[in-house]
Amino acid sequence: MAEVTRDCLLTRTRRISRVITSLYDAAIRPLGINSTQVSLLVTIAKLGGASRAEIGRANYQERSTLTRNLALLLKDGWIEELAAEGRSRPIILSEAGRKLLVTAAPAWRAAQEEAHKLLGDQGVAALIGVADNLPIHELAD
Repeated sequence: MAEVTRDCLLTRTRRISRVITSLYDAAIRPLGINSTQVSLLVTIAKLGGASRAEIGRANYQERSTLTRNLALLLKDGWIEELAAEGRSRPIILSEAGRKLLVTAAPAWRAAQEEAHKLLGDQGVAALIGVADNLPIHELAD
């Protein structure tokens, strides 16, 4: 047990994730959205019309979690699922989704600044370096 307590990467990354997530959630909560939803909207905007599978791979989410999160964004009108192109039905940001991201930007920047202060320059650089080098892959359901 001492080895796990001392060396567990999972425990530490989950702790970092919860702390950073809480900073962003607190900043954007007044807009009626959470950090998971903003992250997903940003991914969809970046992809510019992508299938559920493409969005899931890019956002490192397994299918059932992605389906649940997309359903909330669809219900709130922040994304649209276009008519079928073969088997694929591309998902795009709606006009409301684009406006929401613009409105959320100042709160996101404030949370970003707070997270940067908390992690320090070296921590931020390390986190970005690790994240940018993760391979995109299919997650197990």
